[in-house]
Amino acid sequence: MPANLIFYDTETSGIQKDFSQILQCGSIQTNRRFEELAQQNIGCRPLPWVNPQPKAMLTNKKIELFKSNTSHYQMMSDLHRQWREWTVDGPGTFVTYNGHAFDEELIRRQFYWNLLDIYLTNTNGNGRLDLFLMLQNLTCYFDNVIEIPLYDGGPGISLKLEDIAAANSISNKDAHDAIADCRLMLELLKIISGKKPDWIDFFISTATKPGMQAAINCKTFLALGEVYRRERFRYPVVICGADATRPNEIVFFDLSFDPEEIFSLETSDIFSMVHKGGRDGPLKKYKINKTIPICPQEMIEDDAIFDMDIDILVKRAELVKNNTDFHSLVSDAMADRIFNFKEPEHIEQLIYAGGFPKPSDKALMDDFHRIEEPSYRIKIARNIEDERFRLFAERLVCQMYPTEAPDDMQKRYEVFLNQRLNEDGPWGSTEKILAEIEKLKDSEDKNILNATESFIKQRN
Repeated sequence: MPANLIFYDTETSGIQKDFSQILQCGSIQTNRRFEELAQQNIGCRPLPWVNPQPKAMLTNKKIELFKSNTSHYQMMSDLHRQWREWTVDGPGTFVTYNGHAFDEELIRRQFYWNLLDIYLTNTNGNGRLDLFLMLQNLTCYFDNVIEIPLYDGGPGISLKLEDIAAANSISNKDAHDAIADCRLMLELLKIISGKKPDWIDFFISTATKPGMQAAINCKTFLALGEVYRRERFRYPVVICGADATRPNEIVFFDLSFDPEEIFSLETSDIFSMVHKGGRDGPLKKYKINKTIPICPQEMIEDDAIFDMDIDILVKRAELVKNNTDFHSLVSDAMADRIFNFKEPEHIEQLIYAGGFPKPSDKALMDDFHRIEEPSYRIKIARNIEDERFRLFAERLVCQMYPTEAPDDMQKRYEVFLNQRLNEDGPWGSTEKILAEIEKLKDSEDKNILNATESFIKQRN
């Protein structure tokens, strides 16, 4: 199977997705044989309003970036440009480790802050894979392919990337360096591919939404594998509904349950199951625009792995597939859900709530990157209609051209800086960070903590 794979990892100033900053991003491009074709390793200094969190710095150790001459805008623009170049001749599959939950969300947000296309990794044929979720399936059904380490002696297992690398004799001495973590992922997949190449090919085929849709419409049923609280859970499943109002959201039926019994339930009971969800019920919700830890039942060699006769499971799968009334009921229950999201207070939190930029704003943002002339960039910041992107453009102008930015922009920027550095909020506060650093000095690396403390105090 030909493939254009792009492994990437980030090191960040903290773990708050809306307000933390990427300090380093490493990317490696490979083919399906996992032969390295190109790489990019870039970092930048912290933004003027981002205080590095001490625990994050103790993890990534990137204190040298406090003195970097590369701005966040330069780094994110270079990253965006490189990924576009790597996918210009054919779509790419972007591979992360727990990236659906963190790295990709950080990347999207910081493309957003810098007026760049946030959906680069899953549009124009590009797709996404989360190796952390893939390994949940592997450890449930193919635990002889790689060594799965125990957590603290067992019985629970560890899916930390550095633990799995060590268990499989992959050097992890530079773990928590972005480019080094890309190589850990790469070497791990080489081992898996040598023993189970069809499993790798299957997951690559699911990296896009059309690919996932094809996979879930399976011949018999799917093997869903999850790791929760370090314990393995195995479910034989088949699709049984989807949300027409949110087309990425689907429902699997757990064939461990007798379909006839579930079919006979009252409509209110089915609606309650869908709304409540949970690990123990017969209905399980997933999104087809992300990695789902499934594989075809036919790929599994041990027919007894589900503690139920395989023929019974196949017959149950047919019952669910053929019951169109049940599919409609489950789909109606999905569409009936009500979500009460907290109203965002800050523009960083409006990445999805605010919608796409209108074409005229998108054209202006493209010009912002294309024409490096202060007066024109200031004019663009004046003319963007969407308040989110207009304020992000103002922040960029004030960073790039502090002596040329208009007074009103400068005043708004100074108020913003004062808020983020001197007021408590979801981004943290300088006072609390400095207090945490002082507390950590008794037990952690003082060099890193002192450098972080000095950087924060000098800047503030």
